[in-house]
Amino acid sequence: MAANLSAVVGVASLVTALTAALLAVLRLRARRGIATATQRATYEVLHTAGLAAEPLRAGLSEAGATKAVRHLRALVGAVGLALTDADRLLALDGRGTHHGEQLLAAAQRTVDSGRSTVLGEQELHCDRVDCPIRGAVVAPLLGADGRVVGALVAVADSPPPPGLVQATLETAHWAGNQLALAELDSSRERLARAEIRALRAQISPHFIYNALTAIGSFVRTDPERARELILEFAEFTRYSFRAHGEFTTLAEELRSIDRYLTIERARFGDRLQVRLQIAPEVLPVTLPFLCLQPLVENAVRHGLSRKPGTGMVSIEARDAGAECHITVEDDGVGMDPTTLTAGIAELARGAGDPGDDTGQHVGLSNVDERLRSVFGDRFGLVVETGLGSGTKVSMRVPKFHPGVRAGS
Repeated sequence: MAANLSAVVGVASLVTALTAALLAVLRLRARRGIATATQRATYEVLHTAGLAAEPLRAGLSEAGATKAVRHLRALVGAVGLALTDADRLLALDGRGTHHGEQLLAAAQRTVDSGRSTVLGEQELHCDRVDCPIRGAVVAPLLGADGRVVGALVAVADSPPPPGLVQATLETAHWAGNQLALAELDSSRERLARAEIRALRAQISPHFIYNALTAIGSFVRTDPERARELILEFAEFTRYSFRAHGEFTTLAEELRSIDRYLTIERARFGDRLQVRLQIAPEVLPVTLPFLCLQPLVENAVRHGLSRKPGTGMVSIEARDAGAECHITVEDDGVGMDPTTLTAGIAELARGAGDPGDDTGQHVGLSNVDERLRSVFGDRFGLVVETGLGSGTKVSMRVPKFHPGVRAGS
């Protein structure tokens, strides 16, 4: 994340410098006869780049590509230009429409390999005798984490000259920076929403009330047990409300969960069964603070507390090469997957209320957004549930990630 922020600062400085240059050229242009041909050309390039940047900063979508592609073609100076993501041709401006499938196939190869390529007449052969297309340049578009998210394809009416190749590569690099900024903006927004929800759901008010009630029930009948529970509760709240560090270790998170379950077992007695299966080698793995405890609380509160008889909560953490795979599973009442999906979508729009009905959504949505913000979209939660079938929540955490360490 530190590397991403450094990239944002660098790009922001470049944008500031370009903006200052543009304003200077505009002032010169306003004074007739002073602006030189070079200054006018600079203005045209910066103005066109600005028109393309706005839709790209919304992300790589069909709507944004359609608005940006005409301006990008003007920057490159090609007879046709296309934008693709990993799967689709999003927009094409100018000539070459009838070569859409060939251009998309070439773009997909570039996305897979991460390398630019130059297409000749043999790769773009067609049966039209009047076809003016003689070549194309395909350049990858890189996102915020360096992965290829799409391609920029410049179409030529002659074998692509070196000038067109270089202009295509430079424009693709610039467009990739705009897409990277869009991803970082989205990541910051998700993280901000998740942090707000983390403050709201850090400790459930229901848990505090129930814990104090359970402790109070032992004050007269078993004072020593009440004293032990008070100490466990104090340590649990100290950890949950700590004021430093966005990250912790799996070992620390499990210690806090053990205190939480000790208090809950005082409430539920033998009704609450717990099974732990933790690989010792993953205990030092770093993960976002309080991303596992809400999943366990959801399992107890929403899964087992409503189930008659005994219920089981299983926590598993296993070594998976470069990753740690963690699951929290209960055999409780479960829920309708459609209801869960709708609740999380409502919270993503900023609606919803973290009460009894949507508290589970708050916990899951908060953890999911924080994982994606820190590690990338590939590392969100996977939820498996059904009415009467319990709930299983899985997460993947990379063992090592730039800028992520416990206590930071």
